[in-house]
Amino acid sequence: MSTETWLAFVAATAVMLAIPGPTILLVIGQSLGAGRRAALPLIAGVALGDLTAMTLSLAGLGALLAASATLFTVLKLAGAAYLVWLGVRLWRAPVAAEAQPAVSARRAMRDAYVVTALNPKSIAFFVAFVPLFVDAGRPFVPQALVLVATFVTLAAANAGIYALLAARLSGAVARPAIRRAFNRTGGTLLVGAGLATAAMRRA
Repeated sequence: MSTETWLAFVAATAVMLAIPGPTILLVIGQSLGAGRRAALPLIAGVALGDLTAMTLSLAGLGALLAASATLFTVLKLAGAAYLVWLGVRLWRAPVAAEAQPAVSARRAMRDAYVVTALNPKSIAFFVAFVPLFVDAGRPFVPQALVLVATFVTLAAANAGIYALLAARLSGAVARPAIRRAFNRTGGTLLVGAGLATAAMRRA
């Protein structure tokens, strides 16, 4: 893979990641509620989720999803149900400072991982996207490793930026009325993302 091809991949990935999706909505919502202590587990969950999705894509699951309507539907509905559950949980989260339980690092990481990894559209997208930057005249595995490492690093950095920005705002939204509005807005968006995921069709 040439340097020019790699830079093109970096640019394309950066543009794609800049558009907030369900994962970023989750990162913002949990960072607003838990502050900086949730940032690292969330970033780790996003990185592991993207690593899983890309690895499965390159291993052939993406092609299988594209070919199997049943498998695509099962994975799609599982991801959609989890998004809706997270949205309802955020909507109902306590808003009084003394009533807010600390979000455990394990739960923050688990939520980010599941939302990121259980996205059949992403898996199918990776199958169509990554090969565009692979040089057929060179060994595939080293190129795949570079592309996966690049994407996961950029995805983690993107999630980190959103998490830290949201964490900085957490103090400004400490008042119960403001936090309730953020929780319900974020919860509604997550539920909406879940419903949109359930309604989406294979490309």
